[in-house]
Amino acid sequence: MTAVPQEMTAVAAPPGSGLPHLAASPGFASGPYPLLVLGVSVLALALAVWGGHAWRGGRADRAALVDRLAGDFGGGPRESAFAGLDRRVRRYAWGQRLAGRLAATGTNLTPGQFTAAAVGVVLVAWVLAAAVLAPFFGPIAALIAGWSAYSFLEWRRRVRTERFIAQLPELARVLANATQAGLALRTAVSMAAEELDAPAGEELKQVADAMAVGHSIEDALAELQQRLPSRELVVLVSTLVLSSRAGGSVVESLRNLTVTLEERKETRREIRTQMSQVTVTAYAVPVIGIGSLLLLNQIMPGSLSAMTGSTVGRICVLVALGLYVVGFALIRRMSRIDV
Repeated sequence: MTAVPQEMTAVAAPPGSGLPHLAASPGFASGPYPLLVLGVSVLALALAVWGGHAWRGGRADRAALVDRLAGDFGGGPRESAFAGLDRRVRRYAWGQRLAGRLAATGTNLTPGQFTAAAVGVVLVAWVLAAAVLAPFFGPIAALIAGWSAYSFLEWRRRVRTERFIAQLPELARVLANATQAGLALRTAVSMAAEELDAPAGEELKQVADAMAVGHSIEDALAELQQRLPSRELVVLVSTLVLSSRAGGSVVESLRNLTVTLEERKETRREIRTQMSQVTVTAYAVPVIGIGSLLLLNQIMPGSLSAMTGSTVGRICVLVALGLYVVGFALIRRMSRIDV
């Protein structure tokens, strides 16, 4: 037998395996190379973990900064769930307009949350109308649901504007007292923001914050006028702007304006009381129409499906719905009196 040297042991590969002959030496196996490879691998793994953690932290900080700049304060789980959708909605022009409308309503909803809720309401209305009435009424119910979501924003904005108008006499009185005490108009606005309740306090705080970062009084009050448009606010803003530009007796102007605003508030209250019956009638007319459809379908099940199964039936239903819409619009227009 041939002696095998102890310095090197040849390991033969199986025939046909295509693997080269490997040679191993005790000196190579016990050298520093395995430890070096192991150390480099551990270092690379540690750097990868640290890099992934830093990347996630950077993305979280960027998202939080974007939310703060966009006006989404709070950062709770409800906001974070819609943060991605909210950023996508704000990229479009209609999303920015929606954000302005939501800010004017005083709600905590973000554009992403409102969009998701509106889409959900539209889909639910479509499915319910198609299941309860007939498939033909699904798209009609979806359109009504979308209009209702838009009307909800307008209603909230109108309610907030009415509450702000009701606080205008007190606001003018506070500004007059602060100006008479020798305070500047900027300081008077900040003091009024602290003393008045919402929504006047919240809106004036935004005006004070805008002036604190360098906006002029005219620009800050113009933004307030865009958020809450009303004739009373236009008069107040015009008085403050003209007084700050040309000087004059700001105190006397504000005191006269306070009396005028009190009289207008009483007049608006009387008109709203007298027109309340007409307003209820405007909403009762379409409710009666929808109720009659539900009653007809309950008395004769399947009658709505049979009626909307033909072209003549669909045309009659659309004409009837159009007449209800026209009646609602006319009654609302007659009950709207600008003071």
